[in-house]
Amino acid sequence: MFRNSPMIGSIKRRLFASAAVAGGVLLAVTLNTPAEAVPSYARQTGSDCAACHVGGFGPQLTPYGVKFKLGAYTDTDGKDGKVPLSAMAVMNWTRTAKDLPEAPAHFNSNNNSAVQEVSAFLAGRLTDSIGTFVQATYSGVDRVSSLDQLDVRYARALKIGDKEGVFGVSFNNNPTLTDPFNTLGQWRFPYTASDFGFGTGASPLVENLAGSVLGLNAYTLWDNNFYAELGLYNSVSKSTANKLNNSQVAVGAIDPGKFSGPGTYWRLAYFKDMKRDNFSVGLFGFNARVENVDDPGRADRYRDVGVDAAYQFLGNREHIFTVNASYVREWQKLNYTFDTLAASENKNNTLNNFRVATSYHYNQSWGATAGLFKTTGRADSGLYGASSYNNKPDTAGYLLQADWTPWGKESSWGAPWANARLGLQYTGYSRFNGGSHYIDEVNGVDRKASANNTTMLFLWLAI
Repeated sequence: MFRNSPMIGSIKRRLFASAAVAGGVLLAVTLNTPAEAVPSYARQTGSDCAACHVGGFGPQLTPYGVKFKLGAYTDTDGKDGKVPLSAMAVMNWTRTAKDLPEAPAHFNSNNNSAVQEVSAFLAGRLTDSIGTFVQATYSGVDRVSSLDQLDVRYARALKIGDKEGVFGVSFNNNPTLTDPFNTLGQWRFPYTASDFGFGTGASPLVENLAGSVLGLNAYTLWDNNFYAELGLYNSVSKSTANKLNNSQVAVGAIDPGKFSGPGTYWRLAYFKDMKRDNFSVGLFGFNARVENVDDPGRADRYRDVGVDAAYQFLGNREHIFTVNASYVREWQKLNYTFDTLAASENKNNTLNNFRVATSYHYNQSWGATAGLFKTTGRADSGLYGASSYNNKPDTAGYLLQADWTPWGKESSWGAPWANARLGLQYTGYSRFNGGSHYIDEVNGVDRKASANNTTMLFLWLAI
């Protein structure tokens, strides 16, 4: 899961109801599941976690981590007896500037502590060419279980002339899950966020499909520089989602609808590893037609196109500095929502999403990260009018995080079994649901964007 922050209770259901009509979806509610920095990979390779991950823990990948992922998680130290199993738990305490409009089930309207999630992983090498990253999670907030992340890969090395590369295939349940960089929806900052927070606003369809689709992607990294990926996705049926106990369905979150034909995901990037530092620049996109079961002949169409860039200074690993940025624009043609439901003011809408984050880590132990998020979109009273004074989805703010990772290095206590991160995160809002003030739908009163400012203290453990 790992993606962006959440609201709760009936706020959750109301926001998703209006967003699902748009299809562009207000992603105010998803569970955040930190992952990929799983110790079974370190045990398999014989390398410390800091070899693959910036800061010794978390999803930010070094060049070695990028190549390990593209190699289908199969790199090994050659020693037998490695079991590809890991486990993880995340606990947090959350306070918002003003009480939540409605207390979530089993919790209070403020100052909530929770075991946010407990996860088990099948993560590692199965054969010389096949490896897995599979995560099953129990949410201590929503009290449901799910097959959270699924990435089963096959990869092999290629050589044509004097040029080398890798070619792979991934079977997965989320378009951006497969990405090796830290700029797209699944792997960008924040890497964990509170289920009692308010999220980062509306986001494009490509970032709202985790667990609700299945896809097959082919990818290649050629000459260590040129990355390309193409994937086809189809929505899973509700019965399949329920069999998998998908948390999104179980808690009434996003049901993107039924795809009319496959959704297509594509990705191009240039990656340059200069040892002391590295960078990447890229393009990506997703296209899908989403139909309604009551009117299968008429579908809403979504086209997402984005650009991204990243820079990473590793030096001698004592001082590490990173910058990750992305911009996505979504074009929506709401044939069903506008023509049949009359639930949108415009047949054609747009949504823009910008994210940037920069981090500094000292000695793979002490970290500080700052990020900005901004969402804008065309005014539409049908989609956003219930909570917005200007009928826009505009949401903007900043994220600050300080963290301490005591283990994860070669000389660490308990390596490579013990991993932990203790962190403090703050989310501040300058705009929410259209402006500096918006309409609290639960109570029907004015609420400041800054009332949603959120402080979270978290402890993240993995073995």
